[in-house]
Amino acid sequence: MGSLLIRFLGRGLFIFVIISIAIAAAIQTPISSLLFLYSQKFLDPDSLKFFIYFVLSLVISMGISRVFSSLLHYMLPRKRQGEGEAVIEGGSESVIKKLRVCDSTDGKNTQEKKSSGTNLGVGNSNSNSSGDCREPTITEMAFDDGKPRDIDEDLHSRQLAVYGRETMRRLFASNVLVSGMQGLGVEIAKNLILAGVKSVTLHDEGKVELWDMSSNFIFSENDLGKNRALASVQKLQELNNAVTVSTLTTKLTKEQLSDFQAVVFTDINLETGIEFNEYCHNHQPPIAFIKTEVRGLFGSAFCDFGPEFTVFDVDGEEPHTGIIASISNDNPALVGCVDDERLEFQDGDLVVFTEVRGMTELNDGKPRKIKNARPYSFYLEEDTTNFGTYDRGGIVTQVKQPKVLNFKPLKEALTDPGDFLLSDFSKFDRPPLLHLAFQALDKFVTELGRFPVAGSEEDAEKLISITSNLNESLGDGKLTDINPKLIRHFAFGAKAVLNPMAAMFGGIVGQEVVKACSGKFHPLFQFFYFDSVESLPTEPVDPSDFKPLNSRYDAQISVFGSKLQKKLEEAKVFLIGSGALGCEFIKNLALMGVSCGKQGKLTVTDDDVIEKSNLSRQFLFRDWNIGQPKSTVAATAASSINPLLHIEALQNRVGAETENVFDDTFWENLNVVVNALDNVSARLYVDQRCLYFQKPLLESGTLGAKCNTQMVIPHLTENYGASRDPPEKQAPMCTVHSFPHNIDHCLTWARSEFEGLLEKTPAEVNAYLSSPGDYTSAMRNAGDAQARDNLERVIECLDRERCESFQDCITWARLKFEDYFSNRVKQLTFTFPEDAATSTGAPFWSAPKRFPRALQFSTADPSYLHFVMASSILRAETFGIPIPDWVKNPKKFAEAVDNVIVPDFQPREGVKIVTDEKATSLATSSVDDAAVINELIMKLEQCRKSLPPNFLMKPIQFEKDDDTNYHMDVIAALANMRARNYSIPEVDKLKAKFIAGRIIPAIATSTAMATGLVCLELYKVFDGAHKVEDYRNTFANLALPLFSMAEPVPPKVIKHQNLSWTVWDRWIIKNNPTLKELIQWLTDKGLNAYSISFGSCLLFNSMFPRHRDRMGKKVVDLVRDVAKVELPPYRNHFDVVVACEDDEDNDVDIPLISIYFR
Repeated sequence: MGSLLIRFLGRGLFIFVIISIAIAAAIQTPISSLLFLYSQKFLDPDSLKFFIYFVLSLVISMGISRVFSSLLHYMLPRKRQGEGEAVIEGGSESVIKKLRVCDSTDGKNTQEKKSSGTNLGVGNSNSNSSGDCREPTITEMAFDDGKPRDIDEDLHSRQLAVYGRETMRRLFASNVLVSGMQGLGVEIAKNLILAGVKSVTLHDEGKVELWDMSSNFIFSENDLGKNRALASVQKLQELNNAVTVSTLTTKLTKEQLSDFQAVVFTDINLETGIEFNEYCHNHQPPIAFIKTEVRGLFGSAFCDFGPEFTVFDVDGEEPHTGIIASISNDNPALVGCVDDERLEFQDGDLVVFTEVRGMTELNDGKPRKIKNARPYSFYLEEDTTNFGTYDRGGIVTQVKQPKVLNFKPLKEALTDPGDFLLSDFSKFDRPPLLHLAFQALDKFVTELGRFPVAGSEEDAEKLISITSNLNESLGDGKLTDINPKLIRHFAFGAKAVLNPMAAMFGGIVGQEVVKACSGKFHPLFQFFYFDSVESLPTEPVDPSDFKPLNSRYDAQISVFGSKLQKKLEEAKVFLIGSGALGCEFIKNLALMGVSCGKQGKLTVTDDDVIEKSNLSRQFLFRDWNIGQPKSTVAATAASSINPLLHIEALQNRVGAETENVFDDTFWENLNVVVNALDNVSARLYVDQRCLYFQKPLLESGTLGAKCNTQMVIPHLTENYGASRDPPEKQAPMCTVHSFPHNIDHCLTWARSEFEGLLEKTPAEVNAYLSSPGDYTSAMRNAGDAQARDNLERVIECLDRERCESFQDCITWARLKFEDYFSNRVKQLTFTFPEDAATSTGAPFWSAPKRFPRALQFSTADPSYLHFVMASSILRAETFGIPIPDWVKNPKKFAEAVDNVIVPDFQPREGVKIVTDEKATSLATSSVDDAAVINELIMKLEQCRKSLPPNFLMKPIQFEKDDDTNYHMDVIAALANMRARNYSIPEVDKLKAKFIAGRIIPAIATSTAMATGLVCLELYKVFDGAHKVEDYRNTFANLALPLFSMAEPVPPKVIKHQNLSWTVWDRWIIKNNPTLKELIQWLTDKGLNAYSISFGSCLLFNSMFPRHRDRMGKKVVDLVRDVAKVELPPYRNHFDVVVACEDDEDNDVDIPLISIYFR
């Protein structure tokens, strides 16, 4: 209501109205009392006037104070449950004060101060405090695992899939300082705010310069001359209102660092860094210290998390498990596992055993060490000679051990750096040299008070000299070659902070801060150096080309020169996707000046709209953009980053169906294509388009903390589709439906049942009711088991299971429970008893099969009640039945469920249950399917006559990201009840959402890093003269951390006589040739064409004599007459596939042939 009033009245008038109402309410009673006294002659007119003025002044002062206090809650950013914060600007420094409020666990109010001794009397109310007593809902009871629900799962679902709840809670309690608000600092701050730390304090004493505009997406030209931190705070706060963002603009003292769990410095000298690091290292508890910087195409990072830092989860992967098949009574014992999946154990791992029958001594929960780990077995370092004999069953699970790291302080690490983290194995000797170079640069700046000037040979020589002297001081540890050419490049770009480098290091360092605050993932230990000198132009750049042009790109020009900058500005780029990767790319391209010239154009397309879950990564979007097209909102945001950007936003999916939009002319005019897609099929289509039109394709993707980039460069590299990942292993249908042995199987089954009951069957019903004649004809023509099954489901829905009231829906849901979790299990165990044997005499219920137990329904079990409630609500939705208010009341709903009459079930003999792992369908065909279908159609006609006029159902499409729609409630309940049948560990609704919703884990840090790496390659693409060995494909895992960079694989070359070609080549023949002319054109190349086809249509084959009659016809006419294809007006050519032989009758694979007919 408040938001509607604001839109109608405007914020200022809305506040005035609220104040007026509050004052009116406040003065009503005292004024009425005074008027009563006056009417009774107790007051004269002058006294009445005096008292009224007094009351008005008193109430107005109190009323305004109270109203504004209340309005602050509305006007300030929303905070997390249980916490309120106020940011008070005092002079040039923001002071953060914190207030903790009671929650339902302790009911106590405690107040905690942060950095200053000032105590602010800030009030805070909490709707979930102990004073708010209400009965828990059925849903809350069903998923109550004793853990607090303090995380917005709709917002953070993809991040939760990476970190888990405990890590997120640690982040929510962490205060971080980021010092230096140039490009690198703002990238780090952005990633941390999106991650959801408690607070981020921005520190910078400097002012915004035009130079900063090359790398900082926050600044605009209106910010020039303002303090960098103050110019950044408002826009960064918009990224996440649950994080307090504040500023420090005066010189830092080391004592101030005690207010933070982690501090990041992006622009301090070594002397200050050593001083601050020593304080952080010795502080109790230690403060995580990170010093990082990017200088042109060079970057460094140093981490010190204290003398003893514990990593709780080294890699973030789920513990590996195996299903036991055998255990020997030996010393050491040999443990064999089923060959369902390869074991991922390593020698030295600790494991625990559960559910082992016979050798029950292993079920004591004690971690045991393994050795000689193989794909399906391992040895247990334990003497099991006197243990019981293994019978069957058992699960072995890896126990992940914490790891303690002993960090060295910066001063010590500078002289004894230990092993450097490598990124590019072709630069094995690079990190030690850069370790010296960055120290030399610090010395240069300290002595001269400035950075080396781009293009200045004098400054470069001085830096080389300082580096050489530092190297000589190392004695026996000195480097044999300090590579003066590399140091020269380092000197020329030392002042510049490039956006791609800032994005890359912003991702890496942001992830290190998360590690420091949570203990999740292995930290960088301790130095990391990186360079991308291959991105520089291949031809020497004249020193005058580095001179600043008084433009926002001056920092970038100081590294690459103005000629390459001009190429960037005039580029025509196609960006496909504007989600997480897309937002980062748009920001990077805008800052680099790509497509910002008069001839330049950036086309971005995305057919998706913004959802709440996007906001934790896709930083160009805000909560008020939810429901709007991603590409449009992103384009608008990009224009605010760089108003010169020429960007066009489209909402078209890129595919064969939109080739009228993205036609030949569109593709031919492009300079480069950048993929920001989230599915393989779309990537493959774009890959084929880029192959066809010979356009560079820059590919990237992320999966949690992992990311990869691939450069697809015409004639230099293989294409994206040249190598494929193996398909994901699918569980056999019989396993999913009858013999599940893990929660994934249960969730796969649950989603299948959800879609069948609530989407496919109602849609099938509507297909019949919309056109009964056509539908029944189609079923008769099909005449198979699938048609019979469809008809049976439609009849069941409209006849026996038809719902007319909400009580009918409850009955349906209760009987579904009985069918799924009791009757089917009873039938299965009747058909295959626990002691059943296979045809070979082996136990039927041997691993990995798990023997199930039927569930006994009880309304006292919240999870059972929740399944019935959620299922009945969705069933009512499909029938358009209103849902009564009492549904969520546990007592009333339980009474309604108890009224359902559940018929007794008796297992039947001869029931066929599919056990063949190769079976692809549960429906079995029979010889009398046609007769059965006719009977079913007749019965269906009778059902239709009893329906109300114009009756249609409402199919429900699964939507995982709306926690209020009961979709995931039903799926999680289905899966967990089934898991309970088979004694499989159950999962909460969030974990169920990850698996059933096929959610791809995602975080902002890996996304930022991937796009930064891609944009470093983009410089090479626009230079246009780089060789394949200059390009880099990357795989990185920020969790480990691991960086693996390598040059791309060249395309396969096919040779014939004096010709050679690759997948990139397309042969072109113009002037609208005849079939004879085409064949002769190939003959001239020593190729004998014996088959020519267009799509799936054969235009010519030498084996068919009648095809020789087509020789004189134009090939385009054959396409029209034989293939029956009318080529659209925007198409001026078509493609044919020609099969050829050489003179020795050997097949030769030739490129696609394009025939131009207009």
